[in-house]
Amino acid sequence: MKLNSCFRSLVATLFLALPLVQEAHAQATPPARTTVVTAGPDSAQVSTQIVPDSVRRTARLFGLKMTKPAKAGFLSALLPGAGQIYNRRWWKLPLVYGAVGGTLYGELFYLRYYKDFVEAKRLRNGSSTPSPDETTLTSGYPNSTIQRYINTYRRQRDVFIAYVALAYGVQILDAVVDAHLRDFDISDDLSLQLEPTMLRMPTAAITPAIGLTLTFK
Repeated sequence: MKLNSCFRSLVATLFLALPLVQEAHAQATPPARTTVVTAGPDSAQVSTQIVPDSVRRTARLFGLKMTKPAKAGFLSALLPGAGQIYNRRWWKLPLVYGAVGGTLYGELFYLRYYKDFVEAKRLRNGSSTPSPDETTLTSGYPNSTIQRYINTYRRQRDVFIAYVALAYGVQILDAVVDAHLRDFDISDDLSLQLEPTMLRMPTAAITPAIGLTLTFK
């Protein structure tokens, strides 16, 4: 009788300890890679499969496999506007060539004038009279004005170098971002509508109101 009582106590202890063992085993086991998806007040866990980078390399350039955004970026780096052509964004070409071409024109303009005034200063070599080898652009200026124009055109030349680099970089970035967004799923199953509703207020029972409903299908 005493043996049966001890056996029943042992079985009851095992049943009580089993949930604790399972919980400890679950904590020791590393969790599976899951993504929490929330819909309304409830949430669910669904397993997600990690896509390797090699699968995304569906484009080729010079025999090298790469992703479409990388190809668009390389094409824009090789030739401004080539990435926009690859993305079929033809309407962006005037913007690209206007930005890059305009800043490049300003750079060449100030560089030419800077070189002319530097050459005029070299030809005068400290003399107060203009040299007969000077261009008509610089021959009518005294030495102090020549030096002032040298400083001005050098500063503008340096500024437009930065502008050219900025325009060149922006068109590369635009091609990369646009290639990323080409495959972005923009569904038509989105609706936004206004509809009447009843709003419960703390000081009143029910108050008429207008509700804003955004529906995802």
